[in-house]
Formats: sequence, structure tokens, C-alpha cells
Amino acid sequence: MSNLNLCLDQLSVMHLHLCPKQVLGVRAGLYAAELFGLNLPQRDKRLFAWVETDGCFTDGVSVATGCWVGHRTLRVMDYGKVAVTFADAQTGCAIRIRPHSQSRARALDYAPKASDRWHAQLEAYQVMPTEELLQADEVRLTLSLKAIIGQHGLRVRCAICGEDIINQREVLRGEQTLCRHCVGDAYYRVVAGPATDNTVTLAHVAEP
Repeated sequence: MSNLNLCLDQLSVMHLHLCPKQVLGVRAGLYAAELFGLNLPQRDKRLFAWVETDGCFTDGVSVATGCWVGHRTLRVMDYGKVAVTFADAQTGCAIRIRPHSQSRARALDYAPKASDRWHAQLEAYQVMPTEELLQADEVRLTLSLKAIIGQHGLRVRCAICGEDIINQREVLRGEQTLCRHCVGDAYYRVVAGPATDNTVTLAHVAEP
């Protein structure tokens, strides 16, 4: 089972410092282990996590649980919230964990000698009882966990751009197999220009 101090030591190496959100991420992961009755960090892909912000909190969750983007067991849902939902792939049970609404205010009670509120939170979040630090709700996923996992090893090619698509992320339009970009779900656009090789200039990249 994950140990708080061991997790924080690992985070200190990764980030060269500790912050309150890292501690919250670890504590949320440890709480998930307790609620699901699982031995974490995991070595398989039984537990999946959806974090609602990027950055330090997410790394804390990953270190404590073994849910990583690179293992395809963690997704970032950028809601700008310090919260995480865990789902058990075997049981289908899902639980959302977030900081208690009074945790920031209570931090001063647990670290009265801290130099400021930030350091008070950093110290207090490590010792505050779980019921005062975190809140958990059983939730029901509105997306398919099976679809997110996909089938490893499958590869198809987009009929428009010709790029490969993995993890069953293709979209069917009639008889065509397309990527999400080519059906309009794009986060980038290719800058048109008289390119004759693979060189991309910073001037082009910086254009709005």
C-alpha cells in the first residue's frame, strides 16, 4: 500500500519541491485505495482516474495510485478543479474525490506556526484527518470505460489525411474511416505555405 511519506519523497524528486496540491493528490489517491479496498500503486490497469486539472495535483494522484497518462489509466478533464474520479474496471464502481470545502480554512488550525497560508496548507494537508481534508461521492460515469480502454494493437488509416489511428479512436462517416481532426474535432490547423521540406519556422508557428 502507498505510504504518504514515500509518495512525497518521490514527488520531491520529480518537481524539486513540494506544494499543497501535490499533497492533496497523494491523499486523494490514498483515500481511493481505502475506499476501493485496493493495494495501490497498482501494477495492472484495474483502476482508472479522471483528474479535473493538470499540474501538481495530477502527479500526486499518479504517484499514489499508479494511474498514469503513459499507462492509459489516467485522463485529464480540464475543468479547472482540484478533483479526481476513480473507476474500478472490474466492478464499474466510480467515486469522485475533492477537497473538503473547509480544508483551506482548517489548515491554519493544524499548522498555526506556519509562515503563511501556503505553508500552512502544505503542512496541514499531510496530517489533517481524511474526513476533514477530503470529500467523496459515489458517481455514475456518463462515458464508456470500455470505449476509453479500447483494443490494444488495432491500427487503421484515415481516409482523408492518411495518418494512422490507434486505440479505436477512428470515426466512421458512411463507408469512410476518419480521424477526429478530419471530422472537425480539431485542436490545431495546418498553416498553409509553400513548404518544400519538413522545416517549420517559428514565424509560422507564432501566427494567430
